[in-house]
Formats: sequence, C-alpha cells, structure tokens
Amino acid sequence: MPRASMSRAATPVGRGPENTAAWWREFSQAAPRTAAARRPLRLVSASAIKSQLALALAAADGVVGAHCIHELWMRRDLTVNIDSALEQLWRRAAQSIPDWLPMRDIDWLPLAYEICAQFQVQARGRTNIYLVLLDYSDSRDEPHAVYVGMSRYSAHQRFDQHKAGIRAAGSVLRRGLEVLTGPTLHLQNIRRRDAAGIEVELAAALRAAGLFVQGGH
Repeated sequence: MPRASMSRAATPVGRGPENTAAWWREFSQAAPRTAAARRPLRLVSASAIKSQLALALAAADGVVGAHCIHELWMRRDLTVNIDSALEQLWRRAAQSIPDWLPMRDIDWLPLAYEICAQFQVQARGRTNIYLVLLDYSDSRDEPHAVYVGMSRYSAHQRFDQHKAGIRAAGSVLRRGLEVLTGPTLHLQNIRRRDAAGIEVELAAALRAAGLFVQGGH
C-alpha cells in the first residue's frame, strides 16, 4: 500500500510583495491552475488576504476569492466569518468558483486536508477516492460527518448516483450534502488496488482524528 508522510507543499506564491497590485495580478493568472491543497497564500498576511477578498467579491472573481477564503479557513482565523464569506462569494461569483470550495463552513476541513495529504501514490489508473459531506444535525452535536468512497466515476458523478439510489450508500442517499473535492484531488486516477487500500486507511485515519466517518470499506 503506497503511503508516505505528508508531502511538502509547493513553493508558495506569497513570497513576494503581496501588497502590490502587480503581485495580485500575477497570482490571479496562476490561481485557476493552483490546487487548494498547495495553499499558495500561506505566507501572505491575513490583512492582505482580507483586502484582496473584498476586491474579489466586488469583481465577482470566484477563483481568487476561493483561494482567499480557503487560506483564512485553513488558519481558522476567528476574525473571519467563513459562512458569511462563502455566502457572499457564491452569491456574487458562483459561475467562476472552483469545485474544490465547499458551500458551507466545516470546522474540521483543515484537518481533513492534513490527513488526506499523508496518502500519496505514483502509479496512475482509473479509480478515484472521494469524500462526501454528510448532515447529522438532527442526531449529533457535531452536525457534519464524512463518507469515504472510491469509484471509477468522478466524485460528482458518483455523488449524483448515490442521490439517485444507484448502488447508493444509505448515509449519502439520505444525508449527503456535497462532495468535498479539495482534500482528495491528488488521489484521482489511481490504480484500483491502491485506491482500495487508501479508502480503508483514510477512513480509519479520519475516524482516529475524531471525525464521524461512514464508508471506507
């Protein structure tokens, strides 16, 4: 089972003078091709990110806005209301928001990114690991849980199948809210035998970290 320690993140964009318009223009050009897990703004000051988020909202720039919200989210910046920021971005720039940005605040999302990053594979294939956010607000103090699955279909295609009752897991059929694309982007198109091991171990790791987990079998 190919598993490694958390991979080193790519060199951040934020090493330059992030308070200049030129730097942000350069970033906006690179942002659509940059995965959220790389955290390209991790060395940028919170004040600069908040200022740029305001500009992104005004310009209906879903990609830059998503990266700004994501970085503040990963830091768990308590001065930022993530739900409010998400609502504003989805309202103003829905067409350009990358699919890795969730639609609602999830307390443990930074932890999910950290744990998923520990699983790495090199060999390519046709199987995808995916996560689905589940709603347990009617029965648990922590309203959100996660489903871990694997499929030859894309995460969004498999989610639609679950919701349509096609080889559906009951938890996703009844409680599935959305796909959490970002944490497992690097675990797409891998060999089935690798995916089978990762599915089990990832579910166990998330569960060991305190999350309520379904699937992973």
